[in-house]
Amino acid sequence: MMDLAQHYSDNGFLIFPDPVLPSDTVSRAKSGMDAIRRGEYDRGTSPQPSPWNPGDSEQTLCKIEQPQFANQALLDLISHPKIGELAGAATGAEWIQVWWVQLLYKPVGTETEKNRINIGWHQDRNYWGSWEEGSELLTAWVAVSDVEDDSGPMRFVPGSNKWGLVEGSDFHKGDLDSVKAGLQVPEGSRWEERSAHMAAGGMSLHDCYTFHGSGENESGQPRCSFAIHLRTQNSRPVDDLRQGLTRFIDDKSVCPVIYKRG
Repeated sequence: MMDLAQHYSDNGFLIFPDPVLPSDTVSRAKSGMDAIRRGEYDRGTSPQPSPWNPGDSEQTLCKIEQPQFANQALLDLISHPKIGELAGAATGAEWIQVWWVQLLYKPVGTETEKNRINIGWHQDRNYWGSWEEGSELLTAWVAVSDVEDDSGPMRFVPGSNKWGLVEGSDFHKGDLDSVKAGLQVPEGSRWEERSAHMAAGGMSLHDCYTFHGSGENESGQPRCSFAIHLRTQNSRPVDDLRQGLTRFIDDKSVCPVIYKRG
């Protein structure tokens, strides 16, 4: 049995390739994703302002912020205790809370200036300035479609969680080789890449400092997933203010606590 905490600490990520969530939860969430992409909101509230909106191009990456506001099946998915249990085992946390969620639909296609498909090499911490330095933050990435090598899977760099914040991280730049070439990687560090292949219902966990990115989807089917951003008790908003990415953390109806130790 893998020591989850040790592996997570050493590498900065964990991959669970087999389903960890029930098939009905995953199936309902996939249908919920499709409904949100059509602009149908069964909870009566729209997602937060997003880079992609219903009616936008089907040929570019669809990223929708806080989709659980709009769909009950997605709220059920992100609230599933198995996600919290695995995150708790990885971190040793006393409790785990969901604080932000992104719907990610990667279409089949080629990266162009007009059509964004790829995700550039980046560290999430680079974009999470609403949290105080030293906050324990991580992401559960849950697949609701099978993810193979030709799907444009997430790729992680083992050990990069120990590098600190690195200059040059760029989620928005689709040329992964160019982003990599511009990174100020610590001297003596080794760059390796591990692809996260998984069945629908599988998931990965990664630390906010772990480098990751993804390439084009050549599978013939869209790659469908949710990035569920988590925090432990070892986290605090800057100046304890609820603003930016921390503004919803007191609303447990959309930012549920999904794990408590003991």
